Amino acid sequence: MEKNRVVVFKPYPFEIGQKIYIDSGRRAGDWQVAAVNETKVTLRCPVTHKEFDWARFCYFVEERDDLDWPSKD
Repeated sequence: MEKNRVVVFKPYPFEIGQKIYIDSGRRAGDWQVAAVNETKVTLRCPVTHKEFDWARFCYFVEERDDLDWPSKD
């Protein structure tokens, strides 16, 4: 069998209370994880405190200790 380069994605194991930043797309911006289960994640805007339920969608890219949250822009 031929070997190929394959990109493998895994859903991120969200934890309640995590502060996250989504870099692009319609969900871009700062969020806090309000709830999580096997199929959905509830994210809360740190400015308006509105919450949104979405199917689990995020994939881990990097973790940084030097970012302002929520961002100033």
